[in-house]
Amino acid sequence: MRLAVIDVGTNTVRLLVAESDDPLAYRPLLTAQAITRLGQGLLATKALQPEPIRRTLEVLRHFRELAKAHGAARIIAVGTSALRDAENRTTFTTPARDEIGVDITVISGEEEARLALLGVRAGLPDAPARLLMMDIGGGSTELLLADGEAIRAAVSTDLGAVRLTEAQVRGDPPTPAELESVRRMAVERFQRARLSELGDVAGADAFVGTAGTVTSLAAVDLALDPYDPSRVAGHRLTRDRVALWLRRLAALRLGDRRRVPGLEPARADIIVVGVVVCLAAMDVLGFPALTVSDAGLREGILLDALRHSPPASRIGDRRSDPGADA
Repeated sequence: MRLAVIDVGTNTVRLLVAESDDPLAYRPLLTAQAITRLGQGLLATKALQPEPIRRTLEVLRHFRELAKAHGAARIIAVGTSALRDAENRTTFTTPARDEIGVDITVISGEEEARLALLGVRAGLPDAPARLLMMDIGGGSTELLLADGEAIRAAVSTDLGAVRLTEAQVRGDPPTPAELESVRRMAVERFQRARLSELGDVAGADAFVGTAGTVTSLAAVDLALDPYDPSRVAGHRLTRDRVALWLRRLAALRLGDRRRVPGLEPARADIIVVGVVVCLAAMDVLGFPALTVSDAGLREGILLDALRHSPPASRIGDRRSDPGADA
């Protein structure tokens, strides 16, 4: 059986086409991603904007064609923070379904964390059973305390790299005051998560990060050009290295950040804020290092679908409240 997964994020759209005859394993045939910034302008208006919609639909059409060309019998598409928050989400999801043939399910932040954990477990098979996972996305950041695949606590926050950059950063490079404002917001939210939502994070044996901010930071730390997922997976970012890269990246103008080895140029405008969020999480939650997983939500969606097919995956049957906290 060949399946395709499309993860429609606030910043990035990701594709995975895979083949599997085993509900616990798969063989990837194709991976692709494109930064379309679907959530651009969403914070100010609560609505998806025409140009980001157009860009993202164009990529979605291309990814559907790639999936079909690789023999995918089914395409599973999931939307996250931007589609959770947008009051006009149907201006995107309706043409995606009716014109392109891709039906997008919008999931809650907590479901996003659960699925990302499945991907992280597959990507880091040697990770300890007890871990705290963090997924820094464009529109939200999810935290999940896990023991094996059992979820002890899950928190979805609005600390997204795109969201915070649009709301707080005007300078090029960002001013110290702007970054301090982001840091304070992140610290306050992570403190609330630690004290009242997550429980005993000290019981976790590892802190694991997934999604674009931390994988990009790992690629920069390793000076990877081109990106190599096998080297990113399992890379350990200490608190000192994260702080070092924050100082270096924050000192650069946008044009210079776009030329940093290992950093995707289209992510250069939001990477500094993403690293601020990452460092704040490490400080508040008390972890001196972060282990990076290249695998995450996209791979978790696939594994969830394999476990529950046939007749249908849990993804397709569990349509979450689009108004859930993001």
